[in-house]
Amino acid sequence: MLTKSAQGILAMAGASFIWGSAAIYFKAVGDVQPLEMLAHRTVWSAMFMALILGVQGRLGAVRALLSDRNERLRALGAAGFLTINFLVFIWAVQVGRAVESGLGYYIFPLFAVALGALVQGERHSTTKWVAVALAVLAVGVLTWGLGVAPWVSLLLAASFSVYGLIKSRMRAGAVVSVAAEVWLLTPIALVFLAGAHLAGWSVSFGPGAGMRVGVFGTTLVDSLLLIVAGPLTAMPILLFSYATQRSSYAALGVVQYINPTLQVLVATLLFGEVFTGWHAAALALIWLALALYSAESFRQGRAARRAVSKAVPQGLTGT
Repeated sequence: MLTKSAQGILAMAGASFIWGSAAIYFKAVGDVQPLEMLAHRTVWSAMFMALILGVQGRLGAVRALLSDRNERLRALGAAGFLTINFLVFIWAVQVGRAVESGLGYYIFPLFAVALGALVQGERHSTTKWVAVALAVLAVGVLTWGLGVAPWVSLLLAASFSVYGLIKSRMRAGAVVSVAAEVWLLTPIALVFLAGAHLAGWSVSFGPGAGMRVGVFGTTLVDSLLLIVAGPLTAMPILLFSYATQRSSYAALGVVQYINPTLQVLVATLLFGEVFTGWHAAALALIWLALALYSAESFRQGRAARRAVSKAVPQGLTGT
């Protein structure tokens, strides 16, 4: 029988595996324009989330969230940054820059440390600031070596960090809040899909040539592939929500690195993307930064648990 913590770690590993291998799916639908793909991802994930919450009898929780003005505004802001993150990721896979995408999700937790200090006034240890400095150095190495800033990595890290910051201020749990976010975006997605199918709307950036418009319904395989975007988006979120209820964030933080590791492996081994010595040097610096960050997070987690245990009167511990 697995402990609750072990169940949480396995759930996080499952979520990270889905996120890390998702590029394979988006490569398979790589001839669908990014905005149309994003619209399908939004619509089908909204329907899938509605099905899950309906079975759980929790649809009212989403309505309650959206009826609160402040929560609705936070959900709308989160939805905007989630849209940026999804769109950049889809585009990066389509144009052969999935390696940069993986590096972005490596940088994300370190980016979040800096953002938390700047926006929320969080105080971090010297070790964590050293980790952030190493991540900055890694970006500098890539910029110097490749002759251009890794803006895909930076956009993904920044958008997901801001998304997480907004989410931290929402009262609802992960599943309910994500459902609210995609439901707010669904009307816009449906309008775009209607325009793509009925009027041939096309917004091309990046690959451009060879992109298909109004793909859903052309063949059974195409339609099924687009529908898969729903569970592919929602399942890891459900697993992540399950994991956070059972394991410490420090433990889950280490496991989540499966995601960017798989992204880089898929990009190089399956897609044949170039992985230069500059990429290797930057990745080594990022791994060192993450090792310091993870070790410090574990240390702080243990210290916090010891402080709580000392603060609880012995008569209340049941021993």
